[in-house]
Amino acid sequence: MSAFSIRIATEADIPALVALMDRSISGPLAAFLTPDQIAASRKLMGLDSQIIADRTYFIVEVDGVLAGCGGWSRRITTYGGDHTPGREPALLHPGTDAARVRAMYTAPEFVRRGIGRLILQVCEDAARAEGYDRAELVATMGGEPLYLASGYREIERFEDDRGGAPVPLVRMGKPL
Repeated sequence: MSAFSIRIATEADIPALVALMDRSISGPLAAFLTPDQIAASRKLMGLDSQIIADRTYFIVEVDGVLAGCGGWSRRITTYGGDHTPGREPALLHPGTDAARVRAMYTAPEFVRRGIGRLILQVCEDAARAEGYDRAELVATMGGEPLYLASGYREIERFEDDRGGAPVPLVRMGKPL
């Protein structure tokens, strides 16, 4: 049995996280999108160093190997990396606003082994501990089944074409 460990990501982890995100977009997500949408996804998704600085981003390792990552945020931005246009770093308000689940990625060789569910639970528990009573996220088509199975419900479907091709996404929410 493989040993899962989870820890808070640090700035030193950024190169490995970026590589994992690229492999995740090229691998599992490619089953749901066209090549143009994959290219556009790279412009829309990725690492948000603010949630690493906020210490709300987690890494899961399996026997010392980076297997997945994801986090939550107390900031307005709903999705995207440092390079994504339209970011809003202002703080949310517990009890009024929903915490944001952000940047969930699993290494292709670790898909469907419970890593995403583990990260999601850690994020929800941490947000609840800070006074948030609900969470929202923006799911890719590849992530939507996990979130539905974890109690999230669709709020709205939309496409983001800022990367050059329309990428289908779904905003979802869940009471905590």
